[in-house]
Amino acid sequence: MALKHKSIPDVATVKEELLRKYPTKVARKRAKQIVINDVKDGDVVPEVQANVRTTPGIITMRGCTYAGCKGVILGPTRDIVNITHGPIGCGFYSWLTRRNQTKAPFDSSENFMPYAFSTDMQDEDIIFGGEKKLAAAIQEAYDTFRPKAIAIFATCPVGLIGDDIHAVARKMKEKLGINIFAFSCEGYKGVSQSAGHHIANNQIFTHVVGEDDTPRLGDYKINMLGEYNIGGDAFELERVLEKCGITLVSTFSGNSTYEQFATAHQADLNAVMCHRSINYVAEMMETKYGIPWIKVNFIGAESSAKSLRKIAQYFGDKQLIDRVEAVIAEEMPAVHAALEDVRPFTEGKTAMLFVGGSRAHHYQDLFTEMGMKTIAAGYEFAHRDDYEGRKVMPTIKVDADSRNIEEIEVEPDSTRFAPRKSDEELKRLAEEGFTFKDYEGMMPQMESNTLVIDDLNQYEADKLIELLKPDVFCAGIKEKFSVQKMGVPMKQLHSYDYGGPYAGFKGAVNFYTEIKRLVTSKVWSDLKAPWEENPELSATYVWE
Repeated sequence: MALKHKSIPDVATVKEELLRKYPTKVARKRAKQIVINDVKDGDVVPEVQANVRTTPGIITMRGCTYAGCKGVILGPTRDIVNITHGPIGCGFYSWLTRRNQTKAPFDSSENFMPYAFSTDMQDEDIIFGGEKKLAAAIQEAYDTFRPKAIAIFATCPVGLIGDDIHAVARKMKEKLGINIFAFSCEGYKGVSQSAGHHIANNQIFTHVVGEDDTPRLGDYKINMLGEYNIGGDAFELERVLEKCGITLVSTFSGNSTYEQFATAHQADLNAVMCHRSINYVAEMMETKYGIPWIKVNFIGAESSAKSLRKIAQYFGDKQLIDRVEAVIAEEMPAVHAALEDVRPFTEGKTAMLFVGGSRAHHYQDLFTEMGMKTIAAGYEFAHRDDYEGRKVMPTIKVDADSRNIEEIEVEPDSTRFAPRKSDEELKRLAEEGFTFKDYEGMMPQMESNTLVIDDLNQYEADKLIELLKPDVFCAGIKEKFSVQKMGVPMKQLHSYDYGGPYAGFKGAVNFYTEIKRLVTSKVWSDLKAPWEENPELSATYVWE
C-alpha cells in the first residue's frame, strides 16, 4: 500500500527560488549542484556536480582537510598518540567533537582519546619554523605515555611555512624505535574533508597495515571499513557480528587499535560502510593482499539483515548462513514492536538529510521503515559516484584539487597476496547475483521528484525549511540551532547529540524512539524569539 505523505511544493519551483538571490555566475554553478532527482528505467539518474570548491562568501557546512584526516579517520583510534602540529585551536577543534567512543581493557593505560595533543604553535614558530618544537613534543609524548605509535598532523600554517613533518617523523622513529608517521593534511589542501580521508587512508595503509603477521584466528574474518563508533555504533555491530560467529579483525576506525590496523591484511573480506571516507583503503587492500570488498549498510534493521546475509553468502558456509538467519530472527521482534509503537506518529511525515559520508543515504532507510519520506538530501563532501553510483567513475574528470593528493602505487605483495576466492567460486557468486566493488549511490534509491543538493549552505537550508517545511531536519552541529530557531526539530547526525547507537538492530529501535520524540514535540514550533513576539521597536528620539 502506498504511503500518504503531505503535499509539498513543486521542486522545480523550489530550485528556482533557491537560485534567485545568487549572482548569475554563482547561480549557474549552483544549478549544477542542485538537482531534481528523476530516476529513470535502469536506475539512470541525472548528473550532479560534486567535489568542487565552495564559492567564496558562501557559508558552507563543510569541514577542512585536516578535520577529515585527524578528526574523522584517526580520531577513534585509542592507542595512537595523535599530535596536531599547529595552533591550539586546530587541535581543540578536532578533539572528541564527534563523540567517538572506545572500550579500552580495564588494566590498560593505552587510551589516549581523552587527551588533546598539540604543539601549540605561536607567532615565533610561524616565523622561525616549528620542527624543533615538534620533535620536542614527540619526545615528551613518548616519555610520558610510551605509546606503540605516534601520528603527526599538519595544519594550514605548517604547509605555508614549509615545516618538513615527514623528516621529523623519520628522525624520531629511528631515535625512539616506535612507528612514527605524518600526514600532510593542511586544511586548505582539498575541496573538503574528503581530501583528508584520502590522505589519512594512504598513510595508514603505507605505514601500518601489514606490519603485524601475528595470526588472527577465526573462520569468517572481516574488516569493517568506514565505521567510526559515533555514539557506540561499533559496539552494537561488534555484538551482532560476534553473535553470528563472524570475526571482526579490524574496524577503520571505530573502537580501533594500532594492532587492528597492523593485522587487517589477514581478513578475508572488507565490508565498506562509508563509501567516500574509506573506499581508497578497500581498493588498495584488494590490490596488495587479494582481499575483495563489498558495500554494506548497517543503518536500518532491514539493511542490517541484508548486509549480514550478504556477508554469509560470500563465505558460503551453511552453518554461518543458518546462524545469521537465527540471529536476525532473534533481533527482529523488538524492531517490529518498536515500529508498531512509532509508526502512528511518524507515517506520512517528511525529512531532510544533509550529512557527510554515506549517512545522508543510509539514514533514509530508517526513515522509510518509519513510513517517512526524504524530500531533500545531500552530502558535504561527496563525489559524483557517491550520488550516482560507481558506474560513473570512468566519466569523472580529475581536477587540480584532486591532484593535490598523492596517489600511491600499490602492487601485489610478493609473499602475502592471496586471492580469497577461486575463479569457480567467483563465477558461482556472480550467478547468484552477488556483486563486489559496487555501490549504487544515493540517487537511485531516492524517490523521483525529490531534491539532491551537494554542499548545502546556510542560506539554502533556511530557504528549504521555509518552502518545504520538513517535519525533521538532519545535519550537523553547525546547523542545529538555526534550524531549531525556525521551529523545526533537528537531529544531529554527525555526533548524534547525546544519543546512539543508531546502527544495527538495537540502534534502529533507538532511532525510531528518538524520531517519534522529535515529531511529537511541539517545543520548537511553540517557542518564539523576542523579536518575533514584538517585532516592532519604539523609541524616543532626542534632537539637539
